[in-house]
Order: sequence, then structure tokens, then C-alpha cells
Amino acid sequence: MPIVQVHLLEGRSKELKQQLISEITAVVSRTLGNSPETIRVLLHDVPHENWGVAGLPMSNRRDN
Repeated sequence: MPIVQVHLLEGRSKELKQQLISEITAVVSRTLGNSPETIRVLLHDVPHENWGVAGLPMSNRRDN
């Protein structure tokens, strides 16, 4: 049973996350030959203040 974990900055819509889960499932199924029913996708929404880039939390960056 493949398990795929994706860490994302929070803020994406429910619909976009549903699409991502569907697309990841399809790619893993096609690539590994597993049926979609056996594939698990876990999305982890990370708050901007808990994600750092170049020594700064994303909540402090202007380009997030």
C-alpha cells in the first residue's frame, strides 16, 4: 500500500486539495501498478509561521 505525504503551506482550497489527491493517486497507480483503492495520500497543511526559508518564517516574507 503506497503512502504519499505532501507538506503544503496552508491556504489552498478544499477543491484544489481534492484535485491534488486525485492526480497523485492516478500517477502513483499508473507508475507503480497499484489499484487506486490501495493508495493513501496525506496532505499536511503547515502554518506560514511554522515554515522557514532562508532563516525566516514564511509569515515574515513578502513573497509568500
